[in-house]
Amino acid sequence: MTLTPRKLNTYTMFKLPAAYLCGVRTKHIDNEKCVVGVTFKWINQNPFKSMFWAVQGMAAEFSTGALMISKIQESGKRISMLVTSNNATFTKKATGKIKFTCNDGKAIDEVLKKAIETGEGQTLWMQSVGLNEDGVIVSTFNFEWSVKVKS
Repeated sequence: MTLTPRKLNTYTMFKLPAAYLCGVRTKHIDNEKCVVGVTFKWINQNPFKSMFWAVQGMAAEFSTGALMISKIQESGKRISMLVTSNNATFTKKATGKIKFTCNDGKAIDEVLKKAIETGEGQTLWMQSVGLNEDGVIVSTFNFEWSVKVKS
């Protein structure tokens, strides 16, 4: 089954309702990258008139996780995945439409191949960069994903 933005948005609505209510929506996914958008609204604001950091984190994590899910499905193997660590940097107030992009498709291919070949758990740092409508970076998130082939 090929993942599409529509399928991912339906998944979000039923399995991640907090993200869905806050406006997190997948815009694009292919073999190399995933783009997830979120628009600044009343429901996802902080007291400083910008988007709450956790809402940005949900969108950023979903851009990495959706790409990982897509690659795992493509492999045909039963593989577990889990975020084991993360960090973030905030460089500008997040207002308007923010798009988080993860371009780590090739790195996922490599780590999944190694996990399948060795049968051992592997880790991978993935990055998602949030840009506003002017193309200015508002935040950068890094997530360490752990993957392991299920026996």
